[in-house]
Amino acid sequence: MRKKLFNLNALLAIVLVISMFPWNQANAEAGKTGFDPFEKSIEEISTALNNGQITSEELVEYYLKRIDAFDKQGPAINSIISINENALKTAKALDAERKTQGPRGQLHGIPFVVKDNYDVVGMPTTAGSAALKDIYPAKNAYTVQKLIDAGAIVIAKTNMSELAASFGRLGYSSMGGLTINPYNLNRDASGSSSGSAAAVAANFAVFGLGTDTSGSVRGPANVTGLVGIRPTLGLTSRGGVVPSSLSLDVTGPMARSVKDASILLSTMAGTDSADEATKSADKHVQDYAKTLNASSLETARIGVATDFFGDNEEIDAITNQAIITMLHKGTTVVPVSFSEQTKYLWTPVLGPVGDMEFKSQFEKYLSTVPGNGPKTLQEVIDISESPEVMNSDTPVNPARLEGLKTTLAEADKLYSKEYNNIVNKEIPKTRKEIEKIMKENNLDAIVFPTMSCPASNRFDKEDPTYVCNAYDTYAASYVASATGFPEVTVPAGVVEAGVPAGISFLGTAYSEQKLLDLAYSFEQAAHARVVPVNTPQLTQ
Repeated sequence: MRKKLFNLNALLAIVLVISMFPWNQANAEAGKTGFDPFEKSIEEISTALNNGQITSEELVEYYLKRIDAFDKQGPAINSIISINENALKTAKALDAERKTQGPRGQLHGIPFVVKDNYDVVGMPTTAGSAALKDIYPAKNAYTVQKLIDAGAIVIAKTNMSELAASFGRLGYSSMGGLTINPYNLNRDASGSSSGSAAAVAANFAVFGLGTDTSGSVRGPANVTGLVGIRPTLGLTSRGGVVPSSLSLDVTGPMARSVKDASILLSTMAGTDSADEATKSADKHVQDYAKTLNASSLETARIGVATDFFGDNEEIDAITNQAIITMLHKGTTVVPVSFSEQTKYLWTPVLGPVGDMEFKSQFEKYLSTVPGNGPKTLQEVIDISESPEVMNSDTPVNPARLEGLKTTLAEADKLYSKEYNNIVNKEIPKTRKEIEKIMKENNLDAIVFPTMSCPASNRFDKEDPTYVCNAYDTYAASYVASATGFPEVTVPAGVVEAGVPAGISFLGTAYSEQKLLDLAYSFEQAAHARVVPVNTPQLTQ
């Protein structure tokens, strides 16, 4: 049993000085003429568009210039799989519409990036797999369409861990290669929504979309200084998204601020007839950004999950400082602990459910896609093992390939006694445990380090400064994944290696507004986000 390093009384005496990067070119170049979109919020960009300080066409050109400068050359972040060739045309049309009809709303003409397991018309949906390089969908994913209807522009699709599972190579795929962390080029951008997180952090777009099965929005957002939301399962649609495990999958936004992420969640969320899980979503959707409360920590009762401390001293220190910040705001802090099973839910819940569900759900998705692409998991495996792919510069991760073969073998267990026991007994039991902890302690949220260690080494390069004593640094993420409850990660500090680290606020079903209020209140008190030094502001 590892030693728990969280001590509430000791926290009251801790004074932590977080080493921040002094170099912020956005401030250094302040006062230049014209509007510079660098690090700007949705509201700031929307206002500039409405005032004629910039056009959507110029915005798209600005972000394409940054992608060209930093994604495939320079630091070579490698977050982008494909550029939307119609982005400029769409931007021009939206500029014209703004002049004649006015803006549709705050997102009118604002570019965003999309993880490459979302369907976008005119662009392939590869999910990072070279086997799917010729898959072109007939319509947009539901959440993408909602953002497009609001006037937002898909500028690019982003790299990801292959078919949304990393197997030791976080952010690596046979289609896109390896995405690296814009804060430290020796570290990864977590997984599987690595590309979207790195792209937004590097200012290649205003915001991005990810998917989260076992931490794939929260992990990448955590290590790239972003706010990431895993919504309540059923609040946002998975329609038009390559599935991993529909008992666990959600779609969610990543942005540079809580307010931006809140705007996006309100736009994305809603009932989709093609996704049964969302049948009651319309009853729960709110305008989350409208009532964000910067004072919410003053009256909050927060449970601190002590089970996820002790794996890295810097992460513990950042989390402890975050708790001190809350205490100074007036928050009541209560240590809480989970059952032995809930401390590590991969083996009893997430792993087996994912293995059993993947084949059936993946093949159902493939059956909806027009064209002559692969229609079965076996075909995808065969293409992945072909000389063309295996001898390429980016062959399939061997461990990922073995994982696909495992899901092929486990597919016949779908709806077995084992599967039904997990879905009908173990998952509800975990939900009841969290609800009981929340109720008995009268908590508004439970807080913990989003990941118990910093961003890890790239799989292809050793960094001796990386220290992690965790069996699984993502273990805390599995609680929300297994229960279907919402979690918000928000930047909390930076470790010595230069990579950000965040804290998470976990709540019960459909408590997004409360969690976003708490995250916003913390964000405004901590001001912990810093700009990546490897993708600085470009000279205008």
